[in-house]
Amino acid sequence: MAFFQPILRYMPTEFKWDVVGSRSLWYGLNMVLVVVALLSIGVKGFNLGIDFAGGVLLEARSEKVIDLASMRSGLNSLGLGEVSITTSGNTGKDVSIRVPQQEGGDQAQNQALKKVQETMGPGYEFLRTEVVGPKVGAELIINSALAIALAVSGIAIYVWFRFEWQFALGACLALCSDVITTLGLFSLFEMNFDLVSIAAVLTIAGYSVNDSIVVYDRVREMLRKYKKMPLPELLNLAVNRVMPRTLLTVFTVFLTVVAILVFGGETLHGFAIAMLWGLLVGTFSSIRVGMPVLLYLDLRRDDILGGVAQPEYERKPAE
Repeated sequence: MAFFQPILRYMPTEFKWDVVGSRSLWYGLNMVLVVVALLSIGVKGFNLGIDFAGGVLLEARSEKVIDLASMRSGLNSLGLGEVSITTSGNTGKDVSIRVPQQEGGDQAQNQALKKVQETMGPGYEFLRTEVVGPKVGAELIINSALAIALAVSGIAIYVWFRFEWQFALGACLALCSDVITTLGLFSLFEMNFDLVSIAAVLTIAGYSVNDSIVVYDRVREMLRKYKKMPLPELLNLAVNRVMPRTLLTVFTVFLTVVAILVFGGETLHGFAIAMLWGLLVGTFSSIRVGMPVLLYLDLRRDDILGGVAQPEYERKPAE
């Protein structure tokens, strides 16, 4: 608790950000990120992991420091295609080997695995072994795309019933922006894209919509309380009221993700990096994209108030 006290002491208790007034700048920045992500996905595609591309993946630990040049020479002489070999950790004893998909179905894949293990010889502890055929990889691609589409659709339907259609559309715009830019991050930097990456994308989607709902709930509350306050001023006030909570939530999740990045091992690196990016764009989109867009969606107080008389807003005199 003593670690957090200095941070809490210097965190502002009141924010005065003009989110609505600077919306054009932030919409432009968001559009640039989305366009770059789409271009990268369209031109470069994804560095598909073993889950989607098929093939053989081995993670092994040696009793002594690995001679990568000798290992690479021996495995590439097997006629299995271009074998990818990378080390992990700082000891030089952990290695990850990826063999491309072999023609001949699952039987050919298993034979490739056996050849690799025999060539490596004794002195290795195999920590992870995966064999994925082409049919399974294609099914996983379809199921993963379907999972993302259903998640986005389900979130939109929930927000629509929970709030009004304007809020649902704003949340969907922010959510789609987060998903597209995260996918673009994997494509642009050629990060390994596998089922763990899909889990990261879905987690980011859930985090983003949670942040949007918190802000929207405050907007709806203030629409009922301040009946005559101009909508731009009300949106700014709502954002600034929830900002301390949002920043604290981001900070605590950030610490957790950093721990995963540092101690989670090579398998979770992609997940942790995607989550760090998701924290940034998720917070950005819910405030800078999903909130100001309400001005363009004909959000009216009658939709919220339902004709019930509410207290009038009284502006306090300037001090």
